[in-house]
Amino acid sequence: MLNRAIQRNLISKAHHLHPVVMIGQKGITENVHTEIEAALLAHELIKIRVIAPTRETRVEWVKELADSHKAALIQQVGHIAVFFRANPEKRK
Repeated sequence: MLNRAIQRNLISKAHHLHPVVMIGQKGITENVHTEIEAALLAHELIKIRVIAPTRETRVEWVKELADSHKAALIQQVGHIAVFFRANPEKRK
């Protein structure tokens, strides 16, 4: 888990970002995982729009995405979730 200062910094950096992946009625598919993985490798900080049938489903999907991609859920507001995963290769 990230400390609060780092989390606030990432939230402010994510404010101007647009969602790079959108999850709709088909749910989380293999293509969704592929796109999220590519986006995390390229950008580290991403927004995802999650349109789920219920709020509970949306919360479950967001948690599943964070767990399966080993990414930190920075913020979730409504249908938008912000994820961060550091890319050590990008830092070099």
